[in-house]
Amino acid sequence: MTQRGRGAGRSGPGARGAAAPDRRRPSPGPQRPRVDTAALRARLESIIGPVVAESGCDLEDLTVSRAGRRQIIRILLDADGGVGLDAIAQVSRAISAALDEAEETGGELVPGEYQLEVGSPGVDRPLTLPRHWRRNVGRLVQVTAGDKQVTGRITAADEDGVVIETAKGIVEAEYAQLGPGRVQIEFNRVEEAEFGPDDEHDDDEHDDDLDDEDDEDDEELEGEER
Repeated sequence: MTQRGRGAGRSGPGARGAAAPDRRRPSPGPQRPRVDTAALRARLESIIGPVVAESGCDLEDLTVSRAGRRQIIRILLDADGGVGLDAIAQVSRAISAALDEAEETGGELVPGEYQLEVGSPGVDRPLTLPRHWRRNVGRLVQVTAGDKQVTGRITAADEDGVVIETAKGIVEAEYAQLGPGRVQIEFNRVEEAEFGPDDEHDDDEHDDDLDDEDDEDDEELEGEER
């Protein structure tokens, strides 16, 4: 996260009061500069987009909002296989350097103070593009397909459409037929358990070995008794 501050301008000297009561309204303080958010976002995207693309990531979202005196610039990145914290930090530094360079050559980008936040989308972010579906193959999703509500697991996705396995069968749909997909949280996914898939099998083999050793011991004892 990068934050920059700029000093606010000062108002000019106020008028002195006369002997009679001054009925004028007090002069307002310094006005905050108005920001054309759409134009600012487009300008920022033209600077940040190439930096993100060069890093191998996709620019999923760029928003500009106000929090008190600051403008908050939030950037969401994603990539095949996800984006780790180290990659986010590296891209954040590159974006910050690009914004500094743009201001040095073209003047102030954001009036006043602003704060830069770079992160990755959460699981609650809707699936709206082919790459979103492709990156969530294997996940349980809920989506409107045509006039039906579908809940199932994504088994395949390409540039044209998606295949979803539901309790009632397979649903194949083109993206034009789908609304935004919502990933469903699963707390008992076997694939995400800490133990590997072969552990149970290994335990069974270990138990079989112990049983064989016990049988051999029993045969030896029977031979001695005879």
